[in-house]
Amino acid sequence: MADTMRGVYTNLTDIRRKVFREVARICYEIPADPESDDSDFDKAFDDLPYEILPGDVATYRESVFLERAIISERIRLAMGLPQQGVDRPTHISEGINKAQAEDLGYYTPPLINVIKFACNACKDNVYAVTDSCQGCLAHPCREICPKKAISFHQKRAVIDQDLCVQCGMCEKTCPYHAIHHHVRPCADACGMHAIGSDEHGRAEIDYDKCVSCGQCLINCPFGAIADKSQIAQVIFSILAGDEVIAAVAPAFVGQFGGKGNVGKLREAFRQLGFSGVEEVALGADLCTVQEAEDFLSEVPDRLPFMGTSCCPAWASMAKKEFPEHAGCISMALTPMVLTARMIRTQHPHAKIVFVGPCAAKKLEAMRTSVRSEVDFVLTFEEMAGMMDAKDIDYLSLEDDNKSDFDVASSDGRAFAVAGGVANAVVNAIHDKYPDREVKVANAEGLEECRKMMKDAVKGKYPGYLLEGMACPGGCVAGAGTLVQINRSAAAVKRYAKRSPYAHATEDQFLDMIPDLVTNFSDDDK
Repeated sequence: MADTMRGVYTNLTDIRRKVFREVARICYEIPADPESDDSDFDKAFDDLPYEILPGDVATYRESVFLERAIISERIRLAMGLPQQGVDRPTHISEGINKAQAEDLGYYTPPLINVIKFACNACKDNVYAVTDSCQGCLAHPCREICPKKAISFHQKRAVIDQDLCVQCGMCEKTCPYHAIHHHVRPCADACGMHAIGSDEHGRAEIDYDKCVSCGQCLINCPFGAIADKSQIAQVIFSILAGDEVIAAVAPAFVGQFGGKGNVGKLREAFRQLGFSGVEEVALGADLCTVQEAEDFLSEVPDRLPFMGTSCCPAWASMAKKEFPEHAGCISMALTPMVLTARMIRTQHPHAKIVFVGPCAAKKLEAMRTSVRSEVDFVLTFEEMAGMMDAKDIDYLSLEDDNKSDFDVASSDGRAFAVAGGVANAVVNAIHDKYPDREVKVANAEGLEECRKMMKDAVKGKYPGYLLEGMACPGGCVAGAGTLVQINRSAAAVKRYAKRSPYAHATEDQFLDMIPDLVTNFSDDDK
């Protein structure tokens, strides 16, 4: 799976973050009037593409008009609205009033969207001869081709694409490495093989396969893929006077700068209008204990192996592609859900916002089979846009001089890094049964997760605990993160060591698990 642009601040990164910042700024500063068809709110959004890309000369593409049309679609997606296209004149913010009137909450699917006129229609799974071809006398590429698809013209190899079956033998055989395998970057990053081409050669997502991991959108070099956001809905809820509480995922450490200063984080959220902040690592502790209990009671007597449940993209892939073994994925509620339910017990009328690294959490929050109690989901990148809109300099903020959050264990805080979930579950099992051997298999990236599941189904991992992470590196590599994966992983590990509690079994809220599981009407966990 390709992941070549992670940690590189590009022009696309800059545009994406400008859109988040400006959408947040307008929503904070200009009231949206549900009764108006032509308000200052509408005008502000109609002017926004010109503010983000001023002038009459194109900066990145062949036309400034095309650039602004793409920005307009990105603005709509950042508001949680569907794309409009360019076939009729209308306000960019069209539909936001209806969304406000009906529900401040969820957008309509699809979550991940291809902006068609931004797509480069990249070649996909095509072998082509490059200028490195020397027209050598041996012609090994021609000789090895099983379909006789290669011929020579003017001392250079040419591949007949109608005959080529993409076996790759020519690429492997060429002594000059002159044959290149072109793969669409978004498709290469998609572990679900959900991206194909439409009739114009542009990227198209098969939503029956897609699990919304978001890897395609961060690997598209043309910025043609974007997910929907709830920035506007969160701000509207704050401005309406609602009690809005943030539940912050374990991967937050270092995302906004600094070394995990919780006081600064709370102050930043307070300035944004949030009523409170809680650490999702607490829910990770509870999830750990649930999964440990599941493993002890189910494996190997009832289940041949058990997969972790906390990564929604991995869990969805496993259940979609291996339905006969869907029951082997732990039934434990995820850290996001458990934390939100904990908050709900004390704040029954609050709006709960999960803030994390993951696009797939947006769909998990919408799931009807399990009440997540999460009203909105924002990524770290979207949250950074809100901070920019309010001119919040995170590192310059005063510490509120309070203690850390209600303290989660080191293991719970380490959930964000690949291997952390399985390690936490194993430690919880050993706290109860020190002599119990627990074998673990880990996989990062959906391609590797699929291989792990195939091997498990074939019997390679009898009695094992399987940890799957859709993003290579774990949650710190999610599509909504802000910093390089290795830096984020190191920051999370340092912060985890600050906890006075080593393992999830030491969490002070464990006695809440039965109520959190049974007192919410779920049809299917």
